[in-house]
Amino acid sequence: MKRYPQYKDSGVQWLGDIPEHWEVIKIKRLSQVKRGASPRPIDSPKYFDDNGEFAWVRIADVTASNKYLLKTTQTLSQLGSSLSVKQYPGDFFVSIAGSVGKPIITKIKCCIHDGFVYFTKFKINHDFIYYLFEAQQLFKGLGKLGTQLNLNTDTIGNIQIPFPPISEQKNIACFLDRKLEEIDKFISNKQRLIELLKEQKTAIINRAVTKGLNPDAPMKPSGIEWLGDIPENWNISKIGYVCNVSSGGTPDRSRQEYWNGKIPWIKTGEINFNQIQAAEEYITEEGLINSAAKVMPPGTLLMAMYGQGVTRGRVAILGIEAAFNQACLAISPYNSLDISYLFYFFIACYQFIRDTGNETSQMNLSAGLIKTVKVILPPLQQQSKIVAYVNKYNIQINQAITTIEKEIELIKEYRTTLISEAVTGKIDVRET
Repeated sequence: MKRYPQYKDSGVQWLGDIPEHWEVIKIKRLSQVKRGASPRPIDSPKYFDDNGEFAWVRIADVTASNKYLLKTTQTLSQLGSSLSVKQYPGDFFVSIAGSVGKPIITKIKCCIHDGFVYFTKFKINHDFIYYLFEAQQLFKGLGKLGTQLNLNTDTIGNIQIPFPPISEQKNIACFLDRKLEEIDKFISNKQRLIELLKEQKTAIINRAVTKGLNPDAPMKPSGIEWLGDIPENWNISKIGYVCNVSSGGTPDRSRQEYWNGKIPWIKTGEINFNQIQAAEEYITEEGLINSAAKVMPPGTLLMAMYGQGVTRGRVAILGIEAAFNQACLAISPYNSLDISYLFYFFIACYQFIRDTGNETSQMNLSAGLIKTVKVILPPLQQQSKIVAYVNKYNIQINQAITTIEKEIELIKEYRTTLISEAVTGKIDVRET
């Protein structure tokens, strides 16, 4: 895109040259900078009312929003709002805690606590200043962006910003609104495509491991509701009959000599339909001996037994020798089962496994429950062909997903650059 005809030195290191007719000005010259406030103690029920007029803004509400704050999870009572700082539709404020430096324009009546700063009678276009903060260039020289960056009313007030004429501020904001809508739509479409590819991968796995590769094979009822018909020459057994099943353990956390050794030790969070090649934590031989932890060889299938989110029921295959905690289950098939086929079978019955959990223990799984799960057993030769077939399509789909993810990262980088270039005058968008 074209540049402005003439530039001058801004005198601000991070800003560099700016269009000749722009100014550089400190934020505190455009508005007072003040902090929000909280009623105390903030967890007192008397400060909240589901039918309250003013929403209560937490850092998480701002983090979950894009440019505009449209809703929060709580509303304040009349007493609560009287002890906080009220903001109205169109007002602009910035977080200085948690997601440090996150700007927002509110579309609702709300109250902010002292983790935010707000601006009184800001003599600048709110959409333009939003994009200035969103570009995250303002914080250069103040420290590392994130929780380590210490922002307060003085540091915000003393930030020097580019200040084009008000008409240009509006032009720049409108240009970015339009372009970012296009970019965000592109990203959304690409993310949806990734989800469709993942659904396709799951469908390929489900079809292959439950129906086989021959669409003309004679079928028979499996007697398993979620499974339906299976090929006539396939058998059905229980996991406990065809696999060795065992759980792990955790060495005493208070004993330093049990930890930071050389034995990989796996937790449920590391089990995500993957092959595990490394661990986040390691234990010592002494920790292994003095706990219920056990070491299993590469090729062992691990299942996560606990977790109310998506973790419970996930599986992974050990690519290394490793121990694991009591929330994981080790499943080692006997000669009638190919480990990769079993891995794909558990992916196919992931939801069924989750629904099998013990309701008396928050739907957690156990070795006893998993042993009763029925597994279908194609002849070993067919298992190998199914695995090869699924692997082939997995590679193709994973490559497609990786390509799309790279596209998304590139367009996100372009998005950030476009905002920065526009609000600092490096590109001229007045006629776009």
